[in-house]
Amino acid sequence: MAALNLCSVAISVTTLENDLKRKLEPRAPSGRTRLATIESLSRRGIPVTLMAAPMIPYVNDHEMEQILRSGSAAGALSARYIFIRLPREVHGMFAEWLATHFPERAAKVMNVIKASRGGRAYDSNFETRMRDTGNFADLLDKRFQLEARRLGLNTKRNAELELGLFTYPGKQLSLI
Repeated sequence: MAALNLCSVAISVTTLENDLKRKLEPRAPSGRTRLATIESLSRRGIPVTLMAAPMIPYVNDHEMEQILRSGSAAGALSARYIFIRLPREVHGMFAEWLATHFPERAAKVMNVIKASRGGRAYDSNFETRMRDTGNFADLLDKRFQLEARRLGLNTKRNAELELGLFTYPGKQLSLI
């Protein structure tokens, strides 16, 4: 499929620190395992986008540049990042998680998240929910852009996927 330009893959790397990984994603593969997957896919000619996500202020944002460097070295052609999003009940679970694992900075983390969303922990508005504002969000974006440019990520626009080989059946297919 990759040889015919029919697919690409995006893989998220949240952290490269194993202690933090055990707190954030206890049952998920480590950052190093995810980088090995990027390398394996890239060697086979499959275009990979590295997702530095989610970026959490004062928890893992300090790793962003290293995540980008490691992803680039593993063969990722492009990269994106996502500032943590806390929809609905996730907000309460995240606040509890912060209080358990980072009690000394929990309030600071939540204040930065809210400052990046106009005073709210989450913005559900379709037009603005993926665009964070404020000093921290602006600095995070500048750091990302600078490092991605330095590494040559996002400079070679991945060719648009070939859609001509896909056909529309003319009606909704049954899932049964």
